[in-house]
Amino acid sequence: MIDYGLKDKVALITGANNPQGIGAATAAAFAREGAKVVLVYKKVPREFDKDKTDRNGADRYYEANAGDAAIVEAGLREMDADYLVLESDISSEDAVKEIYSAVMERFGRIDVLVNNAADGDMDGLDTIEKITRDVIDDTFAVNVRGSILMMREFIRRRGEYGRIINVSTDAAQVFAGQITYGASKATLEALTRSIALEVGQYGITVNCVAPGPTQTGWIDSDLEEAVIPLIPMGEIIQPEDIAETILFMASEQARMITGQVIKVSGGHAL
Repeated sequence: MIDYGLKDKVALITGANNPQGIGAATAAAFAREGAKVVLVYKKVPREFDKDKTDRNGADRYYEANAGDAAIVEAGLREMDADYLVLESDISSEDAVKEIYSAVMERFGRIDVLVNNAADGDMDGLDTIEKITRDVIDDTFAVNVRGSILMMREFIRRRGEYGRIINVSTDAAQVFAGQITYGASKATLEALTRSIALEVGQYGITVNCVAPGPTQTGWIDSDLEEAVIPLIPMGEIIQPEDIAETILFMASEQARMITGQVIKVSGGHAL
């Protein structure tokens, strides 16, 4: 068993209300290592068919993201984890300050930030011919502005230990069909490199994990059948695969790794 040196460290994870999501898996991984966990989420209401939420697909995914973090919280409670759950909107500067104030009041410090929250169009409007101003603004508000605000506040309230892990996507550089989403994630990767150079003097590392097609409840059987041939390893990525990589990037062992984008994609989109 590897000791990542994370016992009693405080890890703040955004985008954590989907029980099948990367945020939930990451929270469980940190809790397993004895870290204190802060879950931040925002409900994203979309129409879904309740009769179809018993299987993977858009309806299950929409239901999960429209709800609270109760199921994720229950899992942490079963692990006897020390945790805090906050419903908030990271695209708001005031909300971000409130998040950090609440964490500092509860735990006294923040050691790890995982920028996992993301927004994107789900209505087929994120192409160059159909793109709308709202799609552009809403996507960049969370994926870029929100991530910057979360990193800025983390750095302002830095302590003796500092790890920032951003979550991108393996196709960030070429994402036809979701051009604004892909562009926002490519921006996040650029920010990762630039901010890593700025904050290395404080002993803070800044890295990015870029997942491939990951089963967060979204990928139905038809899509899985279409995607697997594009993954050299021959399997859909699981949230736990991403969580374990994030865990390592947050560890003592990764202290000299910074400014990197790590694809966890089974070879997809290399």
